[in-house]
Amino acid sequence: MANISLIFHGKEDSGTERTELECFFNINGGITISIKDENEYYPSVISLDIPTAIKFAKVLRYEINEAKGEAENG
Repeated sequence: MANISLIFHGKEDSGTERTELECFFNINGGITISIKDENEYYPSVISLDIPTAIKFAKVLRYEINEAKGEAENG
């Protein structure tokens, strides 16, 4: 697997633009997600096995589509 790390930042209007969410493939063959807030010394970290990461991605996609639909129907 490629040595890639993805970092996402929060929304400016929510006051979380300096908060970072990082995703990367870990040495145990899973996916690690960490959230680092500028006011905290250590990030919150969770490591998921691949089946759980796939389920998480599906649920996240579903919730995004639901929120998108609600925003469009306002």
